Amino acid sequence: MNLDEPQNQEPRERSQDVSEPDENSASDELFTPTQVTTDDLQTATNLKDQIQQLRQEIAGLQAESAKMKQQQMALTETMQNVVSETLSQLEQRRQALQIEVEKLERRRERIRQEMRTSFAGVSQDLAIRVQGFKDYLVGSLQDLVSTAEQLELIPESPEPLIESDRPFPSQRDNEPEVSSTPQFGQQGFQEESQQIRRLLDQYRTLPDYYGPPWQLRRTFEPIHAKRVSTWFFNQGGRGALRTMGSRLQNILIASAITSVLRTLYDRRLRTLILANSPERLGEWRRGFQDCLGLERRDFSPERGVALFEDANIVAIKADRLVQDGKLPFIVVDDSEEKISLSLLQYPLWLAFAPEPQSQQQQQPLYREF
Repeated sequence: MNLDEPQNQEPRERSQDVSEPDENSASDELFTPTQVTTDDLQTATNLKDQIQQLRQEIAGLQAESAKMKQQQMALTETMQNVVSETLSQLEQRRQALQIEVEKLERRRERIRQEMRTSFAGVSQDLAIRVQGFKDYLVGSLQDLVSTAEQLELIPESPEPLIESDRPFPSQRDNEPEVSSTPQFGQQGFQEESQQIRRLLDQYRTLPDYYGPPWQLRRTFEPIHAKRVSTWFFNQGGRGALRTMGSRLQNILIASAITSVLRTLYDRRLRTLILANSPERLGEWRRGFQDCLGLERRDFSPERGVALFEDANIVAIKADRLVQDGKLPFIVVDDSEEKISLSLLQYPLWLAFAPEPQSQQQQQPLYREF
């Protein structure tokens, strides 16, 4: 028995040695090189195809992006060129227009200088002055003739007048005459002077802001009353006043004078305003409407107030008013550098003289004969 045990042991060991290779062979069969290479190759091929497609798509998108950028850049450059060209054209037009404006301004100044210095301009100014002086002389002679006709001449024969030959006093001789040339500073106008003073005191102390038309409706300060009193009593209703520095203040003074004259002469009075631009005439219209409560229908030569830009037209209208038995009151704005001589013949005129200039010596603007 003991002899057999070692013999039995050797086969067991051999069997173990044989069995071990079997396990290794089984594990090798699970991971054969043929099976692993086929799956991996299929997966790798699919992945390569996807990668290729993605690369192509990326390349296409990059190409489209580059193309869009190029288009945007081209469009931007085109717009910049168009804007630059348009701006340059506008700048050229602006410079051309500026040059034309400067040429026209120089031409205007040259024409004005020629009119001032040439014979035509001087002769026209001289003709206007001569015509104004002629109108003044004609008016003065007419007044002289009318005064001479009213004088009672004594006959040369010493024979006494028969009672029947005496002229009968007419009713018109007994009535106080209304002079066509008011002189408020004279003794014959004491009643009118007192009435003027009462009206000025009323305007100053008891202003009526809702009074009837043609009555002053604004605050009347002592400085305004002093100017109006000077024009009535010192200048006799014919003269120039220093401007108040504001057109509204000048309008207030002219409105107060118009209100007083309207009270004295009622509808005989016609106010004629002279200014050298429609804008200033518009200010006068609005100022008279505000100060006197007037309406638009009151602004006409036949109603009460008329606005003019030309002194000659004012003189023509004033002549017609005098012929119709009306009383013209001429107001000259301070923008007028010179006053026409033809306006000085009328009984009532007011001119606002501008402030004197310190650097320039101006000729006298207003002159009376």
